[in-house]
Amino acid sequence: MLDDVIFDTVRGRASAGWRTTTPSIVDRLRGGDDTRIPFSVEFSPPRDEAAEQRLWRAVRVFERLGPAFVSMTYGAGGSTRDRTVRVTGQLAEETTLLPVAHLTAVDHSIDELRSMVGAYADRGISNILVLRGDPPGDPLGEWRRHPEGVEYAHELVRLVRDLGDFHVGVASFPEGHHRSPDLDHDTRYLTAKLRAGAEYSITQVFFDVEDYLRLRDRVAAFDPEQGAKPIVPEIMPITSLRSVRRMMELSGSRLPRHLEERLVRAAGSGPEEDRAAVRAEGIDIATEMCERLVDEGAPGLHFITLNFARATGEVLERLGGRIRTAADSAPVRSVG
Repeated sequence: MLDDVIFDTVRGRASAGWRTTTPSIVDRLRGGDDTRIPFSVEFSPPRDEAAEQRLWRAVRVFERLGPAFVSMTYGAGGSTRDRTVRVTGQLAEETTLLPVAHLTAVDHSIDELRSMVGAYADRGISNILVLRGDPPGDPLGEWRRHPEGVEYAHELVRLVRDLGDFHVGVASFPEGHHRSPDLDHDTRYLTAKLRAGAEYSITQVFFDVEDYLRLRDRVAAFDPEQGAKPIVPEIMPITSLRSVRRMMELSGSRLPRHLEERLVRAAGSGPEEDRAAVRAEGIDIATEMCERLVDEGAPGLHFITLNFARATGEVLERLGGRIRTAADSAPVRSVG
């Protein structure tokens, strides 16, 4: 039902293109200095009412802290997809936050993708993060193109840009995408997405700052024009050793040995990990990474929150005056 209504809208308006007035992410990243940079956060679509209440508690905390933008990951299919559109629209309409909507090509025809863009546009959302996406159920499994869809993310970038005045970002991979045969191939693929019209990229989560710096250098060397576009590092404060190991397994990424050793020591030798100690070590690691990234000239810091505010808030508090809020106000204060 949602798709039918929105597709009618798209057919009637796509030829003229949507016109928007909301700021772009690049606009929000500008205006800092060498020592103070903006931060942003990532939310996930809630699966039920309790999860939605938890999300909104985190939203209100971050609204006070003043992120440059917030992103909402994409829930594919059925009620989850509809909830994604609704909640992202509420962020645009009921808060002072600037939302970025994720859009993936997985299991979608071109008409369905246009419908999703139309749904976001009708809620006043003009910033979209385009991703090819992972196969449902097995992120490392074989990727299959929808018979009426697109094969690559750069095609999806062009599709969104052709529909109107949208600001598009893409994903980048400091360690290289797990489907890329080597880093040179990965660099060419990222550059193709930027050349297609993407204005910036947000990295996959990583835990070795050197990987981020090498990614930035590779893109700049391959295509200086595209390399000048912001590459925003994504940070996740670790609160569970078991969870981060599982996340690394599903993403095809790695946890550097020296960091894993720190977390293992914190976890202890008991039958259950010492979650409080692991969390404290994880906050230390995230803070150290952020301080290095600020020193190295990162354009911003993007935090995975898992719809909780406290861990990210603690890192921001420790960074203090190195963080610039959306309103360019005083350094962030402690999260209660």
